[in-house]
Amino acid sequence: MKKRVEVAAAVITRPDGRFLLGQRAPGTFYPGYWEFPGGKVEPGEDARAALVRELDEELGITAHTCWPWLMREHDYEHANVRLHFFEVPEWSGTVNDHVHSALEWQQADHLTVAPMLPANGPILKALQLPREMAITDAARLGLDAQLAAVDAALARGVRLIQVRDGTLPAEARAQLARAIVARAHAAGALVLINGDAALAEAVGADGVHLREDQLVGLSARPDFPWVGAACHSRASLESAAALGLDYAVLGHVLPTPSHPDRPAIGWDAFTHLVTHLSIPVFAIGGLDASHLREARAAGAHGIAAIRGSWSA
Repeated sequence: MKKRVEVAAAVITRPDGRFLLGQRAPGTFYPGYWEFPGGKVEPGEDARAALVRELDEELGITAHTCWPWLMREHDYEHANVRLHFFEVPEWSGTVNDHVHSALEWQQADHLTVAPMLPANGPILKALQLPREMAITDAARLGLDAQLAAVDAALARGVRLIQVRDGTLPAEARAQLARAIVARAHAAGALVLINGDAALAEAVGADGVHLREDQLVGLSARPDFPWVGAACHSRASLESAAALGLDYAVLGHVLPTPSHPDRPAIGWDAFTHLVTHLSIPVFAIGGLDASHLREARAAGAHGIAAIRGSWSA
């Protein structure tokens, strides 16, 4: 039986969004492969504490902020490795590597180094996922006002839009989706269609967002570049992860007018539900862009919002 190794890994970022990768040195497992900095968690040691220690020892930097993000397991030849990924957006010191052959600052959608350690492929895709998901509300706003709000959101930097509005007539919803796809793609943004794979394909969307009832009993991931799901329990989150979905949305975290009779779960429960999950999770419910830092500190990839996205 292979031994289990716990590893803490860091997505160390600069203000321009680039992250640091290190090349494994000769004499180690997978020499020449690229990885996220970090190291082994010692018995009885907290993963976050291990990360801070390893970054000091390996790179000579002090990590001031470590946000829990994803946990991935990979079965290597020498061991079963469980990697606890943290985002480290705030750190100090001069990077001075002591263990790698080389270091490079990279961006997820334009990687210039290879090969990567096998466990890191899904991590690189997750880093391409924007941090704010704007969810349409055309039934309340009206079609013209919704499109104007989309233009404003794209102008302020939103790069992920979910077309919801399942109560609209089919032709009106298709018209809305086509218009949003055209606007979003011109701005380099992604568009997901809620619950309707046929419509997503017809309008050239980037993927589909599954309702929780669609997730139940699903045996294979839909064939789109981006697929996510709405979740309300740990079981549904684990189902989304097992299917290899790209993200989940969990909530509602704070009180919201769209669900006045359902109590909010709060940030503590959110953190508990997403801990050690292998896919990114957006927090939803009563949120807007001002909650992004709080959400990421709680283990969220980012925030998803209906009203909050269009009133910003």
